[in-house]
Amino acid sequence: MVQEYQSPVRVYKYPFELIMAAYVRRFPKCPLIPVLVDCQVLSESQNEDGSVLVTERRCTIDIEIPRLLKRIAGLDYLYFAQKNTLNRRERTLDIEVHNETFSSRVIVREHCRYTVHPDNDNWTCYEQKATMDIKSFFGFESTAEKIVGKQYASNIKKGKEIIEYYLREMEEEGITFIPRWTPPSLSPRAGARLQLPTASTARAIPVNSPREAPLSGPTELAGSPDDKLDADYIRRYLGDLTPLQESCFIRLRQWLQESHKGKIPKDQHVLRFLRARDFSLDKAREFLCQSLTWRKQHQLDFLLDTWERPQLLHDYYTGGWHHHDKDGRPLYVLRLGQMDTKGLVRALGEEVLLKQVLSLNEEGLRRCEENTRVFGRPISCWTCLVDLEGLNMRHLWRPGIKALLRIIEVVEANYPETLGRLLIIRAPRVFPVLWTLVSPLIDDNTRKNGLVDYISKEVIPDFLGGDCMCDIPEGGMVPKSLYRTAEELEGEEYRLLTDSIYKSASIFKGAPYEMLIEISEASSVITWDFDVSKGDVIFNIYHSKRAPQPPKRDTLGAHDRSWLLGKDYSMVEKALICREGESVQGSHVTRWPGFYILQWRFHSSAACTASSLPRVDDVLASLQVSTHKCKIMYYTEVLASHDFRLGVLCFFQSHSTSL
Repeated sequence: MVQEYQSPVRVYKYPFELIMAAYVRRFPKCPLIPVLVDCQVLSESQNEDGSVLVTERRCTIDIEIPRLLKRIAGLDYLYFAQKNTLNRRERTLDIEVHNETFSSRVIVREHCRYTVHPDNDNWTCYEQKATMDIKSFFGFESTAEKIVGKQYASNIKKGKEIIEYYLREMEEEGITFIPRWTPPSLSPRAGARLQLPTASTARAIPVNSPREAPLSGPTELAGSPDDKLDADYIRRYLGDLTPLQESCFIRLRQWLQESHKGKIPKDQHVLRFLRARDFSLDKAREFLCQSLTWRKQHQLDFLLDTWERPQLLHDYYTGGWHHHDKDGRPLYVLRLGQMDTKGLVRALGEEVLLKQVLSLNEEGLRRCEENTRVFGRPISCWTCLVDLEGLNMRHLWRPGIKALLRIIEVVEANYPETLGRLLIIRAPRVFPVLWTLVSPLIDDNTRKNGLVDYISKEVIPDFLGGDCMCDIPEGGMVPKSLYRTAEELEGEEYRLLTDSIYKSASIFKGAPYEMLIEISEASSVITWDFDVSKGDVIFNIYHSKRAPQPPKRDTLGAHDRSWLLGKDYSMVEKALICREGESVQGSHVTRWPGFYILQWRFHSSAACTASSLPRVDDVLASLQVSTHKCKIMYYTEVLASHDFRLGVLCFFQSHSTSL
């Protein structure tokens, strides 16, 4: 399996020429890299004007591996080839590295690049990419992968330290400025000696911090189409990550930018999904994509702005946000023992309570961002203080437990790693059943320590003996007159997961999925918006004067075989091939009344059509697609022509006003 590494952009607040002088000093040996035994220059050449210098080296590495593995491999050192291309005119250095030792068994490729910062030409940027593919290694493939990964991560962490070490060394020698390269025609006249300024006359090294990025997104380097991340930004807003964790985060973020067509979540939220899957890139990507589809399907991005809490929640839901804990995390207080959970479920239904919890999570994400700004350090989760005083048997009502478990399931699937600390107080130990449920959730430190160890004394709520007023309802029993009937509650059950403006559909090979739309007036507008979440599909629109009959059981196509294209029905839009991950929006102005058929068909990979052998295409397609099944999530609406034109006009007016 190929292992990949992608570093964030590391910014040195020094000019490119100084960085290059510091970089050269690390050869042939470096005291900060003891495993680097030697570097031998094999060749060195430059072009006519001296603007481009190419240096090839052979580096000897004494990697720390088990003695037995060294004996089996029959070697003491590893050898790597390095090619450096320094472009003095463009002020760039490209470094290409590959392994010579075991090159038939292990393939290691690395590309590093130094460039000038696009926003400040007195700063230098550094990026690093690497791949490693261990094909075979005497049966020790897993061990070798761990050793190389550990050694590589260690060297990455030392990279900036090494450059800064030699910059300090140069500064002690009085070298704080090196002039930029100029073409020979513009160089000082022959015989003139170019001197480096002494420490007393040298220009000061810039020490200003790079411009801070807004919390809603990372620092975007001007002129960079990849929206590259700065290492300083990661530490400031995301926290300290290991080099491999940084790599997983950057690669997942790049994949979202390149492949995901919908709204991309904020960096802090992407990182939560990685942490929830122990930084397994594939698992985190699948986990995140499922959540993004769910968020779009139920319009979660607009929940805080559109959902109005019923008055019953204001009166009887005993929870609310209350300042922050000692670590700066937003603090949510829930007086569960005072809440009539059965009454709330019977009066409001499970879906309303689920929406309430989802809105709390959305608000929690927003508060984490605000606290990150306020406290100047990454805050990605919140603390929940649960007061269980008053807990009794009514809290064990079975439908209420069922609702709670479902809510927890939805939250865990879409808001991972958001609850940083759970503080449970005044738990009734005399109530063994509930205590058995909550006891495993209590951290050992929480058992030993008091509330003041986690929350400042001045913000402890008044109902817990503190001096801070806590504006949280006291709860009480919900009047039974407000209860809804079982039939009403059952009719609304699971609405948030199924009743959405977006519908889901599966498309199987040989069995298209179709939606029939009856149009009574010409010039009506059919609009659509769909995401292809799995596989590739072909999207068609047909028109027919009469309604199609349901297909027979032995019919492969979606239309009756007696129908003929061009006679019984016609294609009104050119077929559109839609790839996995694409989001497609469009509209069609109808020319005639009748029946319009929106059709999605399974599409095999184009790479499979090259073979002329019978049935080979199907075999190759089955190898590329794990199952002959595609999935889409779609929404359609029919608009009158006047409404459609008015909507488009309002859209352009609103956008022109905001420019």
